[in-house]
Amino acid sequence: MKRFLFCLSLVQATFLGWAQEIHPDYTITEKITYECTPVISQGKTGTCWSFSTTSFIESEIARLGKGTHNLSELYQVRNTYSDKARNYILRQGKAQFSEGALSHDVINSIQKHGIIPNEVYTGFTNSQSTTHDHSELIKLLKNMVDNAVKHKILSENWWKSYEAMLDIYIGERPTNFTYNNKTYTPKEFAKELGVDANNYVTLTSFTHHPMYSNFILEIPDNFSNGSYYNISLDELQNVVDHALEKGFTIAWDGDVSEVGFSQKNGLAILTNKKDRKSAFKEYAQEDAVTSETRQREFENYNTTDDHLMHIVGKGVDQKGKSYYKIKNSWGTKGVQKGYLYMSEAYFRMKTVGILLHKDAIPGKIKEKV
Repeated sequence: MKRFLFCLSLVQATFLGWAQEIHPDYTITEKITYECTPVISQGKTGTCWSFSTTSFIESEIARLGKGTHNLSELYQVRNTYSDKARNYILRQGKAQFSEGALSHDVINSIQKHGIIPNEVYTGFTNSQSTTHDHSELIKLLKNMVDNAVKHKILSENWWKSYEAMLDIYIGERPTNFTYNNKTYTPKEFAKELGVDANNYVTLTSFTHHPMYSNFILEIPDNFSNGSYYNISLDELQNVVDHALEKGFTIAWDGDVSEVGFSQKNGLAILTNKKDRKSAFKEYAQEDAVTSETRQREFENYNTTDDHLMHIVGKGVDQKGKSYYKIKNSWGTKGVQKGYLYMSEAYFRMKTVGILLHKDAIPGKIKEKV
């Protein structure tokens, strides 16, 4: 059983007066931080969407006063691989089939299948395994669904063979389990933890759809046609600031391909430099980001949904510039041991969407959507 410690309360914000050295030209002083479960690694998988959103749900459970729990990321991955196969075959192969997905897919999985503790379902079928690796599995699954489409196979036996492949590589899903001396089904456990899928919403800000409309965002990993509420860019940032002030954390989806994104340096900044080596040689003067520049970066594919992470706080550097503290799932390497500080400019330009509890949204914005 993995043990994990919360050094600070998840429910109350901690205001810190000490500064942290990120890089010689950056000194970040934390203003708000919510401690969360320890940073872990998604390994050699494209399942950041489950690791980040599961971390977010763990923080939500603690915020709701239901204690601290290490939940299984791979249980939600297992469920979603099944959903992806059905979607791909019914769309006759004209859909995305990969390891990627989005935060709302974890919420969908919780609603349909519940929650399991990590000690019950690790996603490892070999007791000696310590690193998740789905490189072989995804190739086999892709071959299976492509052959099903090609030969028009959608029989009960085919589905049994597909599920058996998942059982072999990730593990069989338990129908019930014992945790803390009590027996649950996964749905019963989710209910006891207070997780109601209907309370979580996804927000974004793009100009190719009407403001305050609800639309399906056109990104490859949105295989499940998840809907996003469209608000202005200033409002999107306001939502995050308000949520953090009121005790909520946020699941973040965005682009991490920029040279200014560096876990090694613990920073995500907008810079005009051409490579990561030069990007952190001096303090970056970031340009203002408007809805127009943001939309242009999205439409020319410079902003894509590369990665998902978990926003857990906020800080200010020595020049008064604000940053969001964000938990990654690439292990504990880097000066911040797996965390980064994302500048407001980077957030405004490179955020694809956010998922959070609906009560974290300011009243005036909630009325609009």
